[in-house]
Amino acid sequence: MKTRLINDINLLIVCAATGAAAGLVLWLFLRTVHLGTFLIWEYIPDITGNPSIYTVCACVLGGIATGLFRKRFGDYPQSMKAVAGTVKKTGTYPYRKLAVILPAALLPLIFGSSVGPEAGMAGIIVALCMWVKENVSFAGESAAAYSRIGTAVSLSVMFYSPLFGFFSAVENEERAEEEMSKTSALMLYGISAVSAVGTVSALNSIFGKVSEGFPEFEASQPDVHDFMMAAVYLAAGILLGLFFEKSELFLEKVYAKFPPAAGEACAGLVLGIVCTFVPAVQFSGEDQMAVLITEYSSYVPAAMIGLAFLKVILTNMCICFGLKGGHLFPLIFSAVALGYGISLMVFPGSSDHAVFAAAIVTASTLSVSIHKPAAVTCLMFLCFPVRMGIWIFAASLIAGHMTGRKTGS
Repeated sequence: MKTRLINDINLLIVCAATGAAAGLVLWLFLRTVHLGTFLIWEYIPDITGNPSIYTVCACVLGGIATGLFRKRFGDYPQSMKAVAGTVKKTGTYPYRKLAVILPAALLPLIFGSSVGPEAGMAGIIVALCMWVKENVSFAGESAAAYSRIGTAVSLSVMFYSPLFGFFSAVENEERAEEEMSKTSALMLYGISAVSAVGTVSALNSIFGKVSEGFPEFEASQPDVHDFMMAAVYLAAGILLGLFFEKSELFLEKVYAKFPPAAGEACAGLVLGIVCTFVPAVQFSGEDQMAVLITEYSSYVPAAMIGLAFLKVILTNMCICFGLKGGHLFPLIFSAVALGYGISLMVFPGSSDHAVFAAAIVTASTLSVSIHKPAAVTCLMFLCFPVRMGIWIFAASLIAGHMTGRKTGS
C-alpha cells in the first residue's frame, strides 16, 4: 500500500515536471517562430525597400528549403492524428528525431505558410513525453496515455487554455486499450496541462508575450433575428467544414503526382502569389483575425465569404504539399470570416448580429473537424463571450450529429 502511494506521488510529480518542461520547450519554440517571422517578414523587407516581388521570393525560397529538408530527413512534422497513430502502432514516438522534427516544424511557419503551429508542437511534446516514459523508471503508464498527455499539453499551451487541452484528451479516450482508471487519466491530463500553461505564463510575465493570441469579441445578446438565422449559420459552418475535408483529399491526390521537393516549391510559389494580392490569408490567422474584426464593416460581404473559402484552400494546399502545420487556427479564421460575411449580407450596416453569426459558424465548422463539443466550447471561450457557451455547445453537438460524427471520435 505504501509503495503504491509512493509510486502514485512520483507519477504526479513526473507529470507536473513533464508539463513544465514541455511548457518551456513550447515557449522557446514559439519565441523562435516569432523571431524568425520578424526577420523574414519585417526586418529584411525594411532594409531591402520591400520590393513588390518579395513575398513571392520568400515563399518560394521557403518552399524549396522545406522540400529539400523533407526529402533528406523524412515527412515531418506529422499531424496530431498521425502522431497518435504512430504511438498506437509502435508503442512509442521517435524522440531521437527531435533534431529533425524541430526545424521541420519551424520552416513552414517562419516562411509564412498558411498553417498553425499546433501540429509541429504536438510531435515535439509527444516525443518528449515518450522519452519520459521510456527513461524514468516510475513513469508507469501506457504509451497512449503519454501520447494524450503530450496532446493535452500542446493544445493547452498553443491555445492558452488548459481546459481545451484537457477535454481534447478526455473526449478521445479509448477505454478498451487503456489500463489506467478514469480518475488517473483526469489527474494526469489536468496536472500536465496546468503545469505547462503555468510555466508559459511565468515566462511570458518575465520576458513578454510572444503573441497576443486570438482577439476577443465584444459581448452581445442574441435576439429573435439571430435565432431565426441559426440554422443558416449552422449549415454554413458544416459546409465549410466539409469543404475543408474534401479539398484536403483532392489536394493530397494532386500532390502525389509531384516529384520529391517539387510540390513544396510549387506550393511556395502559389502561396507567394496569392498572399501578395490577399495578405489576410497568410500565416496562421489569429493576428489577421484581429484586423478582420475591427475592419470587417469595410468589406463587401461576398468578399468575406470568398476569403473564408480561399483560406481553406490555401491551408490545405500548404499542408498537403509539404508546408505542414496545424489547421485549427486557419479554420477558426475562415469560419469567423464566413460568419461575418453572411451576417453583413443579411443585416447590412449592423454589427450587432455578427458575433452570434461568427460563433455558430465557427462552432459547427470545428465540430466537423475535431468532433469534440466540450473541447470546441472551451477553445472558443478564448475569443467569444462565455455567456454564449450554451449556443456554442449546442451548435457543436448538432453539427457533429448532422455530419454523422461520433462525439470524441
